[in-house]
Amino acid sequence: MKYHLTFLMAAFAAFQMLPLHSLARDTVREAGAETYRFTPVVELPATPVKNQASTGTCWSFATISFIESELIRMGKGEHILSEMFIVRHNYINRLRDNYLRRGKGNLGQGSLAHNVMHVVANHGLMPGEAYSGINYDAESHNHRELSRFVNAIGQVPVELRRESPEYRKLVNSLLDIYLGPVPETFEYRGQTYTPPTFARSLDFRPDDYVEITSFSHIPFYTRAPLEIPDNWAHAHYYNLPLDELMQIMDHALHNGYTVNWDGDVSEKGFSHANGLAINPDVDAPADDYSTTDRARFETMTPAEILEEAYRFEAPFPEIHVTQEIRQQGYENFTTTDDHLMHITGITQDQNGTRYYITKNSWGTDRNALGGYLNMSESYVRAKTIYIMVHKHAIPHDIRSKLGI
Repeated sequence: MKYHLTFLMAAFAAFQMLPLHSLARDTVREAGAETYRFTPVVELPATPVKNQASTGTCWSFATISFIESELIRMGKGEHILSEMFIVRHNYINRLRDNYLRRGKGNLGQGSLAHNVMHVVANHGLMPGEAYSGINYDAESHNHRELSRFVNAIGQVPVELRRESPEYRKLVNSLLDIYLGPVPETFEYRGQTYTPPTFARSLDFRPDDYVEITSFSHIPFYTRAPLEIPDNWAHAHYYNLPLDELMQIMDHALHNGYTVNWDGDVSEKGFSHANGLAINPDVDAPADDYSTTDRARFETMTPAEILEEAYRFEAPFPEIHVTQEIRQQGYENFTTTDDHLMHITGITQDQNGTRYYITKNSWGTDRNALGGYLNMSESYVRAKTIYIMVHKHAIPHDIRSKLGI
């Protein structure tokens, strides 16, 4: 998972507490969002927004944020974890995969949520203070040069048909230079840990988490790999009808579980700067508009309606997304695998339209919501590639259908 990028500290004493940044979002609902007025329905605890900066590592930032909220839910307290510890191991894993695929693997910066869980299961976790992943002269992450060296080095063993011990040392040395050596042990809150013992101390179990999608070219209630470029590990996803996918998201959030989300953010309706992702319906009947807007919009062309909607100044009627509409977007490549984010709640506008409160990883100063945005239900139905949730966040009847 990658995206084009260059682009409040407190502890949670109890699960019921509102997340950080809640007050900032409430303020924006009144002022910065103009005629959008949001009322929270569910808000779950989350750690502060971070910044992936000039890297394609949203997959690690989103999934680590998801894990941090899971630790809060589990009563383990607030921990700020290292994304770059995961990224480092992921570079090694994908270099190995590229070799076995005879140089036809994916050596880009993107990956997916299961790649994080794979690293946690095999190598553990580290707190961010013990491994920042910045070993170069910069205050923020930048993998532009590192990524090019990874691609260059990765071709050599393929050409030689051999991964020599020297090659493996070279890979580790490269990662040491840019990300920093991984300490064998580290001190954290008065205790000495290794990455595996730290993960065990948190009682975090990667096998408890599942990835779920909804596409009709895959039989429902089965598992299959998704045909997206960053699924280089060929992970299998549970496939459900769209309504049941949405039911899982809502059930999870209403029962204290946050949702790790992967989807398309390339649409004009997605505006991080405005803190919104919408899916306006240019063919909506006049009755779907407010009384004050009805006469004006009856005289506008579809292009003019879209132009008005994409000013992000007021709610618009949105498309009712069916399974067929969703599938069409996937198969004509307008719905693409762009970005991972972390859904932490539900809100609704003054018309009753529901939105998912979403924590991004582009820092706190690129919009007035402190790095969050609200994605409409229509947008999520259309543009979700998959979600990751704890298996106990799935309604019992759906779990039974999936055999989980």
